[in-house]
This record gives sequence, structure tokens and C-alpha cells, in this order.
Amino acid sequence: MTGQSRDIQEPMTRDETRGRAVAAPAFPRRTAAELMDVTFVAKWADRATLGAAARAALHDILARLVADGAPIDVASLDHPRAAVEELDARDLVYLSDGRVVLAYPWSATPTAFVTVLADGRQRWACCAIDALGIPALLGQPVTVRAACHHCAEPIDLAMTPTGPRNGEGVMAWIGDRGDLRGKACTAL
Repeated sequence: MTGQSRDIQEPMTRDETRGRAVAAPAFPRRTAAELMDVTFVAKWADRATLGAAARAALHDILARLVADGAPIDVASLDHPRAAVEELDARDLVYLSDGRVVLAYPWSATPTAFVTVLADGRQRWACCAIDALGIPALLGQPVTVRAACHHCAEPIDLAMTPTGPRNGEGVMAWIGDRGDLRGKACTAL
């Protein structure tokens, strides 16, 4: 939300220690650690075994997406095609028609999450969580532009490498995991 307060009806519960009604959470709130499942953790452990050639290719792909923001023709990369295919197989990049169109956290095609870099360039993030992590990745502040999951009101969230500067009342909506290949988490 952009600084305006909203009246949101939340269920009420009784605070037995104070003897009065208080708002109960309308939905569960969990930490990132609580959302991790065995499959997700195993996937990240597997990614840690990435070969040197694939790591070098990923580094260059990420740098190009920050610099250009456009899809990258695999043939234009100075890396063996097998290294890029390893990245695709491990779901670190997404290839479509011979081009890299996604390399977490960046998307080379429009998404609902625009990150405005410190120098004013705009880049798309794959999902809400990726957008929130970009300032830490780059070591610089960014503005995340999205729309509220609930009411579609525009959100401009000023982020620093250590967290939000503003954003009271903003949260990320995390749904059930399914096959996320080529998809994005779609709501803030």
C-alpha cells in the first residue's frame, strides 16, 4: 500500500491476560524456515554441487540480465552450451527457443514485479520473493513496484540490502508449492 491506512476487518479473539477482545490473525504467518520442505532443501543442496563451468556461465548470465534486462541468446554466451544446459536442468535458468529468459532472481520478460535499480534502470524480478532479495544480491537499494494481492492497489516498496525502508502492512503471499518450473510467485 502506498502510505494510506486501510480498515481491514479481522476476526476477534479474547485476550485472556487483559480481558478484552483483540484482532486475531486472519491467516497464518510463518518464517521462511517454516516453509521449507524436504524436497526444496534437497534441491538447493543439489545446486551446491554445480560445476565450475556452469557457475561461470551463471555469473555472466546474471551480469548480462542486470546490464541489459533482455533475453540472452545462448549462442552469444562465451560458455559451453553444456554449462548452460546444466543450469537449465537444475532450474537455475529457464531456456526458451535458444534464449535464457529467466535466471533467478531476474526475468528477461515482463512480470508483475519491477525492480527500479539505484541508477533508475528497471528490471523484472521472477517473483515477489526474488524482488525482495535483489537489494541484498546487488548490495544497493532498489524500489520494488508491484500491486497488492488483495486490492490491486499499486505498491512502491523502498528496499535496502538489509530490508525494507517502508512497507508497513506489506507482506508476501506464499501459496502451496507445486511444479514451479517456468512459473513465478505472483503476489505481494
